[in-house]
Amino acid sequence: MGAVTAAYDEIADWYEQEFLPASSPGDPLGIRRALTDLLGPGSGRCLEVGCGTGVHAEQLRALGWTPVGVDLSSGMLGYAAGRLPVARADATRLPIRDGVLDAAVAVMVHTDMPGYPGVLREVARVLRPGGTFVHVGVHPAFCGGFADRSDPQAVVIRPGYLDGHWTKASWTTQGVRDKVGASHWPLPGLLHAFLDAGLTFTRFSEGGTPVPTVLSIKSIRYA
Repeated sequence: MGAVTAAYDEIADWYEQEFLPASSPGDPLGIRRALTDLLGPGSGRCLEVGCGTGVHAEQLRALGWTPVGVDLSSGMLGYAAGRLPVARADATRLPIRDGVLDAAVAVMVHTDMPGYPGVLREVARVLRPGGTFVHVGVHPAFCGGFADRSDPQAVVIRPGYLDGHWTKASWTTQGVRDKVGASHWPLPGLLHAFLDAGLTFTRFSEGGTPVPTVLSIKSIRYA
């Protein structure tokens, strides 16, 4: 994960000052809607895993949660520190005691984490029994190096979906993957990682049109 961290350190200014403003108008991918619908109103501490620059903290607070964040990139955390309490940490080794958090979210970051199954195990460890984890991520069936999305009306799926590989191949130069790369899990592998971590699915949603860009998952850590 060190290479990913270094890459995000290098693009932190671009991400905050150019990428986010260009992608922020409205909610075209349904990310905010997914957090509202799947996480919903609540209270207590909510950990954002891979919080980046902390852009989701305001929404978490509006829902009633007390957000805290962890990320590996010191460059990204330089922006996040003004938005929520943060710690620089490897998400596969969270500096948090067992069973103390009420909720956790991971928003558009799982492809940045080659060890995401281990991240899910850590999330399950730090959640209290009955705690909620919401995953909002790029859709594994329609996004990746195998998916040509240059025509928004007709995504072309090429060989590579089943490979589960890391790549910088991208249909656009305006996004993140061509700059830092991305890991890919086919849908069964992603879902199995939740089950193996001891997380129980409760709801799903998709976002983006006309072909979904985002798959969101609500899960519960039961005793």
